[in-house]
Amino acid sequence: MKAAEVVIITGVSGAGKSQAIKCLEDIGFFCIDNLPTTLIPTFVRLCTQSEHAIERVALVIDVREGEFLAPVFDILAMLRADGHTVKIVFLDASNEVLVRRFSESRRPHPLAAGKSVLSGIAAERQLLTRLRDEANLTIDTSSLTIHDLKRFLSQAFVMERPTAKIALSLVSFGYKHGLPFDADLIFDTRFLPSPHFIDDLRPLTGLDSRIGEFLMRASVTTPYLERLMDLLDFVTPLCEEEGRAYLTIAIGCTGGRHRSVFLVEQLAGHFRECGYLINVRHRDIERA
Repeated sequence: MKAAEVVIITGVSGAGKSQAIKCLEDIGFFCIDNLPTTLIPTFVRLCTQSEHAIERVALVIDVREGEFLAPVFDILAMLRADGHTVKIVFLDASNEVLVRRFSESRRPHPLAAGKSVLSGIAAERQLLTRLRDEANLTIDTSSLTIHDLKRFLSQAFVMERPTAKIALSLVSFGYKHGLPFDADLIFDTRFLPSPHFIDDLRPLTGLDSRIGEFLMRASVTTPYLERLMDLLDFVTPLCEEEGRAYLTIAIGCTGGRHRSVFLVEQLAGHFRECGYLINVRHRDIERA
């Protein structure tokens, strides 16, 4: 039996799983949406044992699985024990964006059951916590177009990549909310002056120019940012040479709203100028 590459597409409803599975289909994956998890081992076995073996498989798993969602981690462990490569891609978006998407589509949230969309989103996030924690790649689609998502996934999973650069996911986070489980590299910014203690700046986020002006006035910010960029400019090509298709870099501050957000935006601009495809996720920007 040949080994297969199995990609699990999961995430919150409205984040773009349907578009993601179409993208993987376009680059050569055999794709199935909403296959009961208990049938996954049989499906993969049939794919690899067929006369014309299918070696790249993508499956959508989400809350529609209901009670079938529970055994998913045992099933994925079974696939890995059989020699298959299993990767989890988790699609996410901010609550504000998800609510807007459901409003525009006029479709009910699968877990709302007569309640508000926000209630359904909260319940879904709770059910999918472990899948998100164990994801190999987390993509925030809040500010991505369908074409951006397609380019990011294509760059992450296309087999022949002689000229493509590694795909980068930049994540801001707050240490008080825990480390990002999907991060490959983590950098601290808590030694920078905190806007939280300035009354006029506290309600803002690192996306506001006033936060950037405040931070750049500190003598340590520019040297730190320059050295961080130099380090990442050195490390990123080495990760690419190792054969990695994507790299997740996390920047943390205390709450995840000011310093880390600003630095992630600075890094994103730098790497875009260098020709990298960038996905930005501000994990804790909406938290108090």
